Amino acid sequence: MSDHKPKIFVLLPDGVGLRNFAFTDFKEIGEQMGFEVVFWNNTIFPLQEELGFKEVVISNAGLHPLTGVLSRARKRVELSLSRKRTNDKVYDTYKFPLRWKGIKEGLKNLIVFYYQNFRSSKSGLEKLLIKIDDKERSTDRYKELKSQLEEHEPVMVFSTTQRATMGIAPILAAKDLGIKTATWVYSWDNLPKGMSTITTDAYFVWSELMKKELLEYYPETKNAAIHITGTPQFEPHYNEGIIKTKEAFFKDHSLDLQKRYFCFSGDDYTTSPLDQYYLEDCAQAVEKLNSEGYNLGIIYRKVPVDFTGRYDAVLEKYKDVITSIEPLWKPVGKEWNQIMPTKEDFERLVNTCFHSEFVVNIGSSMVFDFAIHGKSCIYPNYEQPQLTPSLSNIKHVYEYVHFRSMPDVEKAVIWAKSKSEIYECIKDLLDQKISSVVESNDWFEVVNHPESPEKASERIWDGIKEMVK
Repeated sequence: MSDHKPKIFVLLPDGVGLRNFAFTDFKEIGEQMGFEVVFWNNTIFPLQEELGFKEVVISNAGLHPLTGVLSRARKRVELSLSRKRTNDKVYDTYKFPLRWKGIKEGLKNLIVFYYQNFRSSKSGLEKLLIKIDDKERSTDRYKELKSQLEEHEPVMVFSTTQRATMGIAPILAAKDLGIKTATWVYSWDNLPKGMSTITTDAYFVWSELMKKELLEYYPETKNAAIHITGTPQFEPHYNEGIIKTKEAFFKDHSLDLQKRYFCFSGDDYTTSPLDQYYLEDCAQAVEKLNSEGYNLGIIYRKVPVDFTGRYDAVLEKYKDVITSIEPLWKPVGKEWNQIMPTKEDFERLVNTCFHSEFVVNIGSSMVFDFAIHGKSCIYPNYEQPQLTPSLSNIKHVYEYVHFRSMPDVEKAVIWAKSKSEIYECIKDLLDQKISSVVESNDWFEVVNHPESPEKASERIWDGIKEMVK
């Protein structure tokens, strides 16, 4: 690489990219490898002010009025095509019900309905994608973004997520100026769900499995354009320097040093609308175990995007056994992607994993956060009596495509298939009669890069270097 440092624009279309790319060592690693790293910031988080990072702020948030609804249609068309191709009903479960509230919302839904039912073909999808791009190119926002690129002259734009509609215009502007583009596939479940909104020159994915999925769902993608890197989101777990002593962690959160604690990691309302009752089942199991001579407590860590208050009654009723340790995220709006993570929360999460005996959770990737620390995971998989036809049944969650990646379905986690099994699983874990650690780590090696998972950021920068040299 020459003395001139290639300038890389790290695009933050929304707040989800902060966690992986602003609050890890990603920027520092890029600079050490000879790049000038500038964050192209579409969030309200002031990177320059808070972290001293170079940033170019995107001030215009004006999507074309039809971009949102056309993107919803695009997702449904993709899911319909996957359903036709595979004859697998699971793709229908990824479609959220259309809400027919008001004339304006009804008109939008009619557009979605039209494309889903009359344009669900390869050619129909191609025309829809062209229409979305044309709409975004017609906006003042696109013109501003293009001007910023012309002024700062980056050699590449790297998007920190592939799923945000706010990322469409920035990537289009870069491509139209001949600037190389790449994107990070944000989450382990995104590709089967039809959540790829942008098209770029290169794609960075977690694993060989995710590469296969990208080629399956987006066959126009070139094999050579895909870089398997692992994910930065797990890197902090390998940083021993942020782990506190048991005494310090327990003191910080008013925990009892005489007790053993496990973590109940909350889930979002859409995935687990009755999540509070699974927490209550755990609390009742703990009360029974404590009456039998165990000295046990629960650390409750809520999902950062939950504002329902649905856990409050359970937390109050079982306050003698449940201690809530809030994630350190900052709400800047009411939408899920307007909840901003903080760098400090990495430390809190890592220490919660390290100082907990195991985790109970409804089907999230928290299984891997705990597996890294040699801790097991219980997945509850039974219906609650409060279930109604309008609520999502968690049994459907485990039918999603990304759970098919388990090398051993029965052992990848510990399955609690009834309320009574919650008690039994907790007891057997405490008595060291069962464990899912080995199998959970086997699963982790399937969904993530199997070698040196702490070096994901380095591998991403190696891929970028290869693209721009």
